[in-house]
Amino acid sequence: MVGFRQLPRAFSGTVAACALGGALWVGFKPVGALPALGTLLDPARGVWAAARVAELPATQQLEIEGLTAPVDVRYDLRGVPHIFAKNGVDLARALGWVHARDRLFQMELTARKVEGTLSELAGTQTLPVDRQSRERGLAAAAKARWDALPKDAPTRVEAIAYFEGVNAYVRSLRPEEIPVEYKLLGATPRTFQDHEGYSLLAEMAQVLSWQSEELQRGAIEAMIGREATDALFPVNSPIQEPIEPVAGRTGPRFAPMRFPAPSVPDAKALAAAKRAERAHVRVALGPDLRARDPELVHGAPQSFTRGDAVVGSNNWAVAPARSASGRALLSGDPHLGLSLPSVWYEVHLVIEGELDVYGVTFPLAPVIPIGFNRDVAWTATNSGADVTDFYREVVDDSISPKKYQVDGAWRALTLREEVYRGKQGEVLATDTLRRTHRGPLLSTPEGWLSLRWTALEPSDEASALRSAMRATDATGWYRAMESYKSPAQNFLVADRAGTIGIRATGRFPIRPGDGRGDRIFDGSTAKSDWIGDWPLADYPQALAPAQGYLASNNQQPLDPSVRPRYLGWDWPTPWRAMRINEILRADAGMTPDKMRLAHTDPKSVLTDVVRSALRAAALARADLMDADANAALAYLEKWNGSFTPEEKGPVLFDALLNEVQRRTWDEFVIPGENRRVGSPSTMMLARLFEDVGSVWWDDRSTPNAVETRDQLLIESLKETWRATRARRGNEPEQWKWSDVRQASIRHLLQLPGFSREGLSVQSGPGTLSPNEGRGTFGASWRFVVELGDDVNAWGTYPGGQSGNPVSSRYADRVELWRTGQLAPLLMPRLSAELGPENLLSALTLSPAGGAR
Repeated sequence: MVGFRQLPRAFSGTVAACALGGALWVGFKPVGALPALGTLLDPARGVWAAARVAELPATQQLEIEGLTAPVDVRYDLRGVPHIFAKNGVDLARALGWVHARDRLFQMELTARKVEGTLSELAGTQTLPVDRQSRERGLAAAAKARWDALPKDAPTRVEAIAYFEGVNAYVRSLRPEEIPVEYKLLGATPRTFQDHEGYSLLAEMAQVLSWQSEELQRGAIEAMIGREATDALFPVNSPIQEPIEPVAGRTGPRFAPMRFPAPSVPDAKALAAAKRAERAHVRVALGPDLRARDPELVHGAPQSFTRGDAVVGSNNWAVAPARSASGRALLSGDPHLGLSLPSVWYEVHLVIEGELDVYGVTFPLAPVIPIGFNRDVAWTATNSGADVTDFYREVVDDSISPKKYQVDGAWRALTLREEVYRGKQGEVLATDTLRRTHRGPLLSTPEGWLSLRWTALEPSDEASALRSAMRATDATGWYRAMESYKSPAQNFLVADRAGTIGIRATGRFPIRPGDGRGDRIFDGSTAKSDWIGDWPLADYPQALAPAQGYLASNNQQPLDPSVRPRYLGWDWPTPWRAMRINEILRADAGMTPDKMRLAHTDPKSVLTDVVRSALRAAALARADLMDADANAALAYLEKWNGSFTPEEKGPVLFDALLNEVQRRTWDEFVIPGENRRVGSPSTMMLARLFEDVGSVWWDDRSTPNAVETRDQLLIESLKETWRATRARRGNEPEQWKWSDVRQASIRHLLQLPGFSREGLSVQSGPGTLSPNEGRGTFGASWRFVVELGDDVNAWGTYPGGQSGNPVSSRYADRVELWRTGQLAPLLMPRLSAELGPENLLSALTLSPAGGAR
């Protein structure tokens, strides 16, 4: 089948050694102090030893303490371990060992990130990250969830076995087997604790559910007024293509829009805007901004809007009636930060008669959050639900509070002293952390703010996922996930009977008053506290929809004209949702290959919206169109609208879109400082195109003139044409989109020699594979599953199974991912079914001492 390819066998050890040498020579950039050069270059124990252990042995037999029966691990040619065990505890122990062999450094880095001890591994450079992690309290929340598990809970028993497997590998390490990153840092691996799988899940909750934009919203309100802020950063998206289908609808709904005029800030308002902006930066980046990237600190507010977020996941499923094979199809495309090694590790887990599941895992946890068994397939996108709130607290001391006031009565703060240590155990810093009944208390330029966040409260995602892995149909899968709370996800499911379903699953808090959470609450009254959670029946959801397909792309899950209820605000733009729905509505004969092609579909709905506005402007104000404007418009008109790497039109289109936004939203610029407190999304710009004379088109820098939409667009055309020719060359036919839009997959320590940067990819504004230009976010895993009497599946991710930078399995999937291809995913029922033609390595793990 075109587009689905099998990868070649491994490279040689000689090539691996050369690659390591080149990486160290060209790309090494230390995170902390380097160890002695002689130690690094020791051929037996230093970094060069990585090449000698880069590849898996053809066969291997090992004993592991605690196993009750032998476990067969068969690695296929893509490096995927197929683990066959007799019971769940042995399976978990073996998976821990397998994870550690390929991803040990990544596992320790993740665990330390959550617990705030990176400085003990990497030195003072990571102290700001440690202080932020401890301040937010994720490690304590993860430990509390672990402690709440019954001692005999299967999740707990298997997690203990998993980390015993991890630690068995750590204890067995020979010097040459220690990952190269430890040697570069002058460190050695530590052992792991049983609860650290819950730390990993807490970190994913932070990645996917942390929000602090309501603080920045205060800066925007000070600049343009509350009414204008509500319009430009609304609770409800003005273009509706919801996750929960609306009966009888065959296209998106465009809600009526009004754009109130912005206010003009006086000196007091400007001071308030700057104060709110600093508060947002403080909360978003932590208590210690030293050693942070200055561009991040000063630029953070400019990325305020989530509307054009590039972390844009997609999933869609097709019922048998709309597939060419008469089988259900499911596709997953979660977008996360791109890294080497990848955030994911691919596995196939088998317990005869109990479990046969394939998918991607997070190294540090023995569950499969995205994958399939022989009956059900599942995947997820982020719901974008608002699950964090901030409260302005009244405290007894503005410098070092010990009490806070609620309903006129003083309550004692919970105080905890935190000590941060360096690589030699030396004390680097100490903090006094404070908590209210709501959560952590933070000192900010806006005063003392407490945080309430679902990620810090009781839940047990691991047990829910463990049960879901064993589901036999869509209904059973959702039943297993009823206890899942954080991070809230749009879980899409298909089963082999042909049922497809979707449900936004998680904890959705109910707030007092109008129910909105897009503002800072008054912490001095208990009336500001959450008053409950959404009941399961109210979650956005659909099962076996009449339209025969489902899709989610981070858009607002519910159309408020049908089900009005606050779930979040400033939703991502609908362009991806509109495009995939357009594809699925138009084709009643979907195939796996069509599903694959949609992952990197080069079209964006936004393109024609912008070009239509340009045509209208040129027609209405022909008197303003000079040679440059006409040349630019003609150049865009002959472009086919595709964001493929070799195309020329996207170069000008992207630059024009940025210029139009810069000119349109000048009201967000702090006078005299040439920086913005935020920027509305392209969805708002598209709706503003409909109002030719809106005051928002007026340029505040020209007080003696009042500009309209047409003037602004034509002037933007002229300026962009001139600037792009000056920057990209005076021959527009030589421009290439691949020179502008690329992907960069960086090593966990940001070591350039171990990274893959400047990759040409098919991506553009509003496409199903969005990219912000630097390309450090993107599709972290793409897969397609076809379910029936048997299961067919294809997938890939940007990286490889091994964390060893010189292994042939380190980045062997990057080219497949870059070009939008997928590899067949093998799912043998028995280890013997993985024949020599598909076998890379055979590992047998046996009980220690020959016990049975």
